[in-house]
Amino acid sequence: MRSKEQWLDWAMEIQAIAQTGLAYCSDAFDNERYTRLREISTEILAAYTELPCDVVADLFANETGYQTPKLDTRAVIIREGRVLLVYDADGWALPGGWADIGETLRENVEKEVKEEAGLDARAKRVLAIQDRSKHNIPELPWSIWKIFVECEAVGGKFEPNIETTDARYFSPGQLPPLALGKTTPQQIAMCLKLAADPAAGVIFD
Repeated sequence: MRSKEQWLDWAMEIQAIAQTGLAYCSDAFDNERYTRLREISTEILAAYTELPCDVVADLFANETGYQTPKLDTRAVIIREGRVLLVYDADGWALPGGWADIGETLRENVEKEVKEEAGLDARAKRVLAIQDRSKHNIPELPWSIWKIFVECEAVGGKFEPNIETTDARYFSPGQLPPLALGKTTPQQIAMCLKLAADPAAGVIFD
């Protein structure tokens, strides 16, 4: 599915081709060509966002190896029909964040709950996997898969920290302003519906 910003699709595709080419090519001339393609993708993004090329390169074109989607894990903790949300500088969202190297999905999502909500959590099952570009705004220059994991809180207590300043349970009909890049009302509704059905399979794009 193409984004509304065609230039962003082109820049991302050129960047992916260049990164993969640099990972596998052995010819010096091909290496030079792929390097130039990567520079072009950076220049496109810089031109449309008005960010300096060196900043774009650090954020957008600094990885090596075959390019794959980034993983964003989100914990779904429900208590008496209400869902746990945490508050940070972007707004309210399900607890979560980037998957870290060296940690399993279970370890990562449980760690994020502890860091952001102060709760000891037990991951139970994966509810859904979504392509962020199809469900969240604003658009970003990365391919991101969001993994929603049902968790059970088994202890702990929230304390304000460097990542989040509040954590509360909200009913579906009284959601606060959400950080739509991280969590949407539709995603919360989807997770609540799936969590209510133990026999439900994993929903994925």
